[in-house]
Amino acid sequence: MDRKYSFLMPFLFALVLGLGIKFGYELNNRISHKSTIGSQSSNSRLEEVMRYIEIKYVDTVNTDDLTGDIISALLDKLDPHSFYIPREDLAQVNESLDGEFDGIGIEFYIVKDTLIVVSAISGGPSEKQGVQGGDKIVTIDDSLVAGVNITNEQVVKYLRGPKGTEVTIGVQRSGVKELLTFTITRDKIPLKSVDVGYMIDDSVGYIKINRFSAHTYEEFMAQLTKLKELGMKRLLMDLRQNPGGILTQSTMIADEFIAGRNMLVYTMGKAYGTVDYQAKIDGDFEKGYVAVLIDQGSASASEILAGAIQDYDRGLIIGRRSFGKGLVQEQYDMSDGSAIRLTVARYYTPSGRCIQKPYDDLDAYNGDLDHRLETGEFFSMDSVQFPDSLKYYTMGKRVVYGGGGIVPDLFVPIDTTIDVQYLSTLQGFVPQFVYKFYSNNPQGFKQYTSSKYFKENFQVTNQWFSEFLAYAEGEGAKIDMLRLAPLEGRLRTLIKAHFARQLWNEEGFYPIYNSTDSTYLKGYEALRGFKGF
Repeated sequence: MDRKYSFLMPFLFALVLGLGIKFGYELNNRISHKSTIGSQSSNSRLEEVMRYIEIKYVDTVNTDDLTGDIISALLDKLDPHSFYIPREDLAQVNESLDGEFDGIGIEFYIVKDTLIVVSAISGGPSEKQGVQGGDKIVTIDDSLVAGVNITNEQVVKYLRGPKGTEVTIGVQRSGVKELLTFTITRDKIPLKSVDVGYMIDDSVGYIKINRFSAHTYEEFMAQLTKLKELGMKRLLMDLRQNPGGILTQSTMIADEFIAGRNMLVYTMGKAYGTVDYQAKIDGDFEKGYVAVLIDQGSASASEILAGAIQDYDRGLIIGRRSFGKGLVQEQYDMSDGSAIRLTVARYYTPSGRCIQKPYDDLDAYNGDLDHRLETGEFFSMDSVQFPDSLKYYTMGKRVVYGGGGIVPDLFVPIDTTIDVQYLSTLQGFVPQFVYKFYSNNPQGFKQYTSSKYFKENFQVTNQWFSEFLAYAEGEGAKIDMLRLAPLEGRLRTLIKAHFARQLWNEEGFYPIYNSTDSTYLKGYEALRGFKGF
């Protein structure tokens, strides 16, 4: 360059450097913008349509609701388990996973348009204030709730609320003339995910888990410890109708049964790669015999636990083929207070099985349980044929299959002798009848000093059963003696179980209720004779 222009070199260098930085920044910004979730480019058509609707459409529409419907429809196109949660529903949806809610802590029935407290949850704010089972709630915060056709949903809306807030209830109590008033400060109320744990005999214990929420492992371990102290050597674990929940709660329980540092489950997803969940501790029940009860309602985290126990030949799986949900969801909160639960991975049992059933045809997926009934699977596993491509092997070289739920080691068919529809109709009247009968005659049960003595000695008399039928008929049921006859024994057992619940809660209810359950009885029999694979 000519020496006379050499003084410009620093300025040219600075200009080139500045342009390079600016170009690099803009390029990076464009790349980042294109990859950002919710970017303008990916949403431009949606936003454009929404603007036309808002400005030009013939009628006024609620664009918030419309947007929610669009998001729901979008997620429905992906898989059966990704879904949208409106902000007004989010707290209630989260409760099942959080394992708790904010409220006053009562269990209640609505009987003939009257809100009746069944029990005040132990340690909850209502119990501390003196609310008792049998109390009739007449007012809530000066609003009359008796005789106004109140619904369960309305009661929940009245009584639940943020921790620390107050609600005042007016209560009518037997033997007390005046209306009792309680001002109750709402608090955290635990939702139990482990229904019960009890000894069936001197060496066999039973634990029922209804879902996997934030405190399930803690609840399970409390029951396991209690039963071991009572001499349990064999465990019957009931996961029937358990829809799943938090994956890690399931793996922590699996860790109590499976020795070493073995893999309990692994997940694979586009964004996360492969993630292994390993056994980490020396479990409390690695030596005892185990049987797991499953059915078509056992899904997700239930299948993870059952699958791990089956793949390591750790115990018997008993019942019917599980649901077949092998997809993992994560929840993402939206800026407006709503949320989406998005499928982010598939999970695989230790043998490599993905138990997710096909969902390319969503109508077939949603009708799968009906299809199982129509093809006879609920009555015999011979109707189920799995291709060799879905064949896997347990650690003991037993054949198991993926591609559609956990297939039990011991199949138990649905009882075809039961008129399920009529039984469901009549048993719906049992809780209210029992509550009414018991509250009018609590002294008649004082002789039963323990749930065991009650189970062995209490009988539902013919007179009581006739009174139940009269009560059900008075509430609108049609009593058909021919249809009733095969169901009478089950209904008597159910009535007895509900009386036991009034006295000892679930610890009284389940030992009696399970006594006529075919899957429970076959599971117990098989577990007693089980010596391992």
